[in-house]
Amino acid sequence: MSTHATPTPPWAKLGRYQGKKWLPMALPTECQPWLDEGKHALRQHKKGHRRARHGIHQWMTQYEWHWPKRRVIFISDLHADADALLASLTASGGVKRTGTSDRHFALTKQGKASVFVFGGDFFDKGPSNLRLLRVLKHLIELNAKVELLAGNHDVRVLYGMRTAGNANDPLNGHFFVRMGAKAIPFLQEIRDEYLTGDKALAGVPGTQKCRQLLLPKPAWFNEFPEQAKTHLSAPACERELKKIAKKTAAFEQQCQDAGLSLKEAYASAKLWQKLFLSPKGEFYWFFNTLKLASKRGSFLFVHAGLDDHLADEINKHGIKPLNKAFSKQLKGAPFDFYYGSLANSVRTKYRDVDHPLSKHGSKRAHMAGIHAIVHGHRNLHHGQRLALRRELLHFECDITLDKHSRKKESLPGLGAGATLIDPSGFIAGISSDWPVIKIFQPESV
Repeated sequence: MSTHATPTPPWAKLGRYQGKKWLPMALPTECQPWLDEGKHALRQHKKGHRRARHGIHQWMTQYEWHWPKRRVIFISDLHADADALLASLTASGGVKRTGTSDRHFALTKQGKASVFVFGGDFFDKGPSNLRLLRVLKHLIELNAKVELLAGNHDVRVLYGMRTAGNANDPLNGHFFVRMGAKAIPFLQEIRDEYLTGDKALAGVPGTQKCRQLLLPKPAWFNEFPEQAKTHLSAPACERELKKIAKKTAAFEQQCQDAGLSLKEAYASAKLWQKLFLSPKGEFYWFFNTLKLASKRGSFLFVHAGLDDHLADEINKHGIKPLNKAFSKQLKGAPFDFYYGSLANSVRTKYRDVDHPLSKHGSKRAHMAGIHAIVHGHRNLHHGQRLALRRELLHFECDITLDKHSRKKESLPGLGAGATLIDPSGFIAGISSDWPVIKIFQPESV
């Protein structure tokens, strides 16, 4: 394959997000074959790039590929950055800006013909959890076809906020403090928007009582292992106890360092429950919309990855029953879901501690017509990356969009980008952190 940039196709004429002074953002406009882009485009085989390319070629030619009927625009791991969402929607070619406010955008002709799949982790890290959801809601109100997948941060926030005030439940009382410091910006955001004025904390218990309601007592650390032993191994339970002890010891000081009192933290968490869990709450729609997975053509979209159990379930029953089971479990006891089998798909990194994906699981996925996994969760600094794991292609699409992570990891400018899966038979990786659009076409591998 040629190493020269190919001519810019019409769909690659990307719009520019004009709403803020700290733009314009740099986006690629030329295309290049994905596998020509070296180590930042392909997860390296232990024997080198050539071996990795050979492995992909070997497996790609064995299967008949089916492409989605609509173009899929996949955006993942926004982490509460509404500016990154607006920029990524524009970068995808599915949206054009019509003004400077968050609601000043419209679907393009291509956007109307596409499906927007968001790969989870809407919450944490970034500065604008609520604003992000309002932009997403406006996209839905424009009659865009939208699918929202759950990420580990979304589940963690749901269970943490849902259990706030019930710290001494032996199985579920630790989920609030388990969020740790990452929850504090969200609590601050709610306080700053809703808890203003002299009477904002009227009726809220005192600091000592709030501490008891939010943080596990010493007795909890003896009760949890006994209650959890049917689900967690002894080493896993010990790791969890150490994690909760560390976060409990640090949480109040972390709140103080951020200018948030325990009373404000408690009041904000209880208000979160009204906003997200009450049918009249502004964001009640969000968790009722979440799915675990989506399948379009030969592509499975999840937040983190696949394992043998999930592959078996998909092969036997398909995606709809899986999402139905996920929705039911999500509304049940936090412990049962978080330490159960379905949760692995929102947090796996294919480590030894994760549920395994073996050749058996890969075979079951192929039998179900799945030849590639499209996911986020593993953040990257040079745009999207392709990996071959257990004989399944993985498109890794967490391109570090949120400004908090970008600052922490020394990435310049605004994060923007999207992964496009087109019915005509190509995948395109667009990122503000890579100088060309990576193009993958199975028949040309």
